[in-house]
Amino acid sequence: MTDTTGAPRTERTLILVKPDGVRRGVSGEILRRVEAKGYRLTAVELRTADDALLAAHYAEHVGKPFYAPLVEFMASGPVLAVVAEGERVIEGFRSLAGTTDPTSAAPGTIRGDLGRDWGLAVQQNLVHGSDSVESAEREIALWFPAL
Repeated sequence: MTDTTGAPRTERTLILVKPDGVRRGVSGEILRRVEAKGYRLTAVELRTADDALLAAHYAEHVGKPFYAPLVEFMASGPVLAVVAEGERVIEGFRSLAGTTDPTSAAPGTIRGDLGRDWGLAVQQNLVHGSDSVESAEREIALWFPAL
């Protein structure tokens, strides 16, 4: 993406290290990979998400079969919420994260190298990353309203 002058445009994205990643102690490795890719961490907070935050974050999934188990999992322990910034960071982080199924995620990706397949790939796959500029803006406003 470029701005009106043709220069690269800096984006922001929300990254969540999910409870499985926090429990397993891989948050530091995940952040190391984000920074090694050249992205800046502009906000980082370890928190336990409440029902209202999770309902707002996953609102588009209400009624889907995985919604309730996903929300339950995300409330099961601390989440490391991160805002990262950089050129094409949304696309870049999603590539760095790998596919949602840890077994089929490519080596070199977060999920490919660090993920485990518990048969719960949709829920327990270490990280979440915003999927668009619009989603990033909405999610960052939910998790970091002061930004």
